[in-house]
Amino acid sequence: MTDTAQQAIRAFLEQTRDAQVRFLAELVKVPSDNPAGDCAPHAERAAALLEAMGLTVERHPVPAELVRANGMISATNLIVRRRFGDGPTVALNAHGDVVPPGEGWTRDPYGAEVVDGWMYGRGVAVSKSDFVTYTYALLALEKAGLDRGTVELHLTYDEEAGGEIGPKWLLDEGLTKPDFAIAAGFSYGVVTAHNGCLHLEVEVTGKSAHAALPMTGIDALEATTAILGALYEHRKGYAGTVSAVGGIGSPQLTVGLIKGGINTNVVPDRVTLRLDRRMIPEEAPETVEETLRALIADAATAFPKARVEVRRILLARPLTPLPGTDRLAAVLCAHASRVMGEPVETKGVPLYTDARHYSDAGVPIALFGAGPHTIEEANAHRADERLPLSDLFKATEVVALSLLEVLGEG
Repeated sequence: MTDTAQQAIRAFLEQTRDAQVRFLAELVKVPSDNPAGDCAPHAERAAALLEAMGLTVERHPVPAELVRANGMISATNLIVRRRFGDGPTVALNAHGDVVPPGEGWTRDPYGAEVVDGWMYGRGVAVSKSDFVTYTYALLALEKAGLDRGTVELHLTYDEEAGGEIGPKWLLDEGLTKPDFAIAAGFSYGVVTAHNGCLHLEVEVTGKSAHAALPMTGIDALEATTAILGALYEHRKGYAGTVSAVGGIGSPQLTVGLIKGGINTNVVPDRVTLRLDRRMIPEEAPETVEETLRALIADAATAFPKARVEVRRILLARPLTPLPGTDRLAAVLCAHASRVMGEPVETKGVPLYTDARHYSDAGVPIALFGAGPHTIEEANAHRADERLPLSDLFKATEVVALSLLEVLGEG
C-alpha cells in the first residue's frame, strides 16, 4: 500500500464531499419504509444515481411471491462489481429499507435537512449513509489506481424484515461469492459479533361462551396467563448469564405483541402472542427454542382443554467471528483509530443484522460504516434520526484505505 495511493484517496474524497452529501440527500428523499415494504422504487432511484457516476449496476428483482411471503410489496437488490485485478473479492453491504418514521419528528423525515453539520432524515444513519460510504470508497480506489482484487456493492432491501430476501437471497442464488465482507455499522467501533434472535408465535385456542356462563367455555386468556407467568419467571434467570463478548450482555426475552378476545362480555376463545428471544453468541439457537417450547407446553398442562400451538416466525443466528475476520477487523480498527482520532476497537452489539447471512455462508465479515458513537446518538429507529456529516466523510476514508490494504496484500 503506497503513500501515493493513500494520498490519491484522500484528495479524491476531499474534492467530492459535496457530491457525497447530495447523493445521501437524494437517497433519504425517496421513502423506503418497511413495512409496508414497497422498496423497488428506491432501488431504481439508487441505481440511476450510481449509473450517473459511471458505475454498472445489476438489478436483481426478487420474485413477487417470495416478496409477499416475507411481508413486503416489492424488493430489488442491487450489485455493483468492480474488478481491479486478480485477488480476493470484498463485498460491501448496506440496506436501503428503513423503519417507518413514526411520530415526534421536528423535521421532515424525508427532507434531508442539514443543521449544524448534521443531516436529518429517516435512514440517514441506518443505513442509507453507507450506500454513500461504500460507493465513494469504491470510486476512490479507482482514482488511486488499485490493480488487485474485486469490490462489490451489495445494496439490499429487506433488513428490517429479516434479510431473507436481501443478502441471503443473493448468496443462495449464487449471484455472489465474496471472500470477505463489510456491512453497515457505526464509525467508532468494528463489530465482529452480535446477538441472534428467535421469534415465536404462541396461539392458545379455547372455546367462547357468554360471560354469564363462563364455565361453559374454555378461557384461552386464562391459559395464556399461565404461559406468560412461566415465561416471565424463566426470564429472571437470564441475568446470571453474561456473554464473554464485550457489548453483548445477557440473553433477553420480550413478549412484544398480544391480541385476542371477542368482546368484554365473551369468554375469549383465542389469544395469540409473539415473543422475541435475544440469544448471545455462546448460545445454541436449537437449544434455546427447545427450552422455550418445553416451558410453554409445561405451563399449558394445567389447562388440558385449551389447545396450544407454537410457530417459529424468525430464527437469526448469532454472529461470531470466522477465520479471517480478525485480520479484516484489525485493518479497519487501525485506520479508524487514526482517522477518528480515538481508539476504535472490536466489539459486540446486542442486536442482530444482515451480517449473519454472510457469516452463515462462510464469509468473514465485520460491521463498520458512517455514524456517531451510538445508536442513541443517531436517533436510529426514532424521531429525528440524524448523522454528523463529518463522520460520513471519515468513515468513507477508513473503508477506502482498509480496502486498499486488504486487496493490495491479496
